Amino acid sequence: MTRKVIITIAPTGGMAKKDQNPNLPTQPQEIADDVAKCHAAGASVVAVHARRPDDQATCNGDVYRDINQRIRNRCDIIINNSTGGGIDGDMLIERPDGLFEASFEERLKGVDGEPEMATFDGFTCAATFAGRDMIVPTTPGQCDRLAQKMQEKGIKPEWEVFAHAHILQDMTRLIQKGYDKPPYYVNIVLGGERGFQGALPYTEENLRTMVALLPPQSIFCVSAIGSAQLQATTQGLLLGGQARVGLEDNLYYSRGRLASNVELVERQVRIIQELGLEVAKPAEAREMVGLSQLH
Repeated sequence: MTRKVIITIAPTGGMAKKDQNPNLPTQPQEIADDVAKCHAAGASVVAVHARRPDDQATCNGDVYRDINQRIRNRCDIIINNSTGGGIDGDMLIERPDGLFEASFEERLKGVDGEPEMATFDGFTCAATFAGRDMIVPTTPGQCDRLAQKMQEKGIKPEWEVFAHAHILQDMTRLIQKGYDKPPYYVNIVLGGERGFQGALPYTEENLRTMVALLPPQSIFCVSAIGSAQLQATTQGLLLGGQARVGLEDNLYYSRGRLASNVELVERQVRIIQELGLEVAKPAEAREMVGLSQLH
């Protein structure tokens, strides 16, 4: 039986701007239109980030509901909302010490848009973007709050892991406490080390090591930042994983040529098929991820 592969499209993210790539969708109708095209091309999951009308980041539940409903009006793709937010807009609190802090209370609103899945960014890190030093705190107690809220709402977590400790600490602890059931869906994020302290660069060895640390009954995709995307997603497929592409992670199709989300999906479909694998449809992806157990 041919292995099915889930393609996640990450169309927007919480960092990139339209002046970096005019193909970046940021407003609800833009996002819905782009996602519909990506779904038609083969994507079965969408990783949604919300933006305000000024294109800055938000996790506002009303904005997420608007985006999600527009997407559902167009296709049956699985909706996965971010609780990571972004690097500006509603997400940042300026502190007296000159640092900027990512607001956990704002991040928590990411589960209020009625998604089937939501990202679980259960780690603390420091980062520098646009000349601003910021911290992204997620204490063990905050991890419990987010896990409880997701469980109450019947939302499947996508565990976001940037390094080994993110797998071995709160992800493992919360699974052991019963906040998720197998299969565990994990997004291994590599290549973000220039922005986030504690993140790892993409290397073949780093990815193999991260995969080896995953709990039994895990399935995974690879979120590879920038030029690492094509190589890392392909290695992820060879290691038995799923696929993830999109302008959130990589603005370019090739050196010097800006990408669109749909052509990144189309290329991923070709690679999957060339490897003798099949692209999963949304209904198949729901079974593979375990969403049918929740709804």
